[in-house]
Amino acid sequence: MEPNWLKWAKQLAALAQDGLAFSESAYDIERYEQMRDIAAEMMAEGFDLEKKSVIDLLEREEGYATPKVDVRGAAFRDGKILLVREALDGGWTLPGGWADPCQSPTEAVVREVFEESGFEARVTKLAAVYDRSRHPHLPAIPFHIYKLFFLCEITGGRAKESHETTGVQFFDEDDIPELSISRTLPFQIARMFDHHRNPALPTDFD
Repeated sequence: MEPNWLKWAKQLAALAQDGLAFSESAYDIERYEQMRDIAAEMMAEGFDLEKKSVIDLLEREEGYATPKVDVRGAAFRDGKILLVREALDGGWTLPGGWADPCQSPTEAVVREVFEESGFEARVTKLAAVYDRSRHPHLPAIPFHIYKLFFLCEITGGRAKESHETTGVQFFDEDDIPELSISRTLPFQIARMFDHHRNPALPTDFD
């Protein structure tokens, strides 16, 4: 679970973004800019960053504030789950990443699986929709994120690393390596095995 200070700062930043998107009054715009400034100061203090870097990040967000979407693909072969090793932190994770505009969630996860692992895949089930902030992912980040987990069937391709990954491998349930917990948590891997064994399970959601 993310700390309360971050929850409040994100809510404040979202309110400021919405106000700046729809307000026409110069007086209101000034107040919303001040609100965004306070949110940035809270985040900078909490993350031990320079305030300007946080302001620059928040200023790039325009229009009505909405959660970002992260997609993850759980593909199996001979009862083992496909994981990739992240180049950034050396931890292992389900292949995935940000959903792109003009792609459906299933198109996005198929693309991510191929780009990060080299395997072609077909989505068979939406297994889980999780709110990142309600689970112990680290580090905390200044945006609100929904994480979509899909069961996938491998249809072709071969193991191939990418500029984002330094390893591609299938793992038994009792032999899961150290994970990149910013992206994937142990209980999420366990739930994907549950869904793989029992496709009739309903979709998990927060």
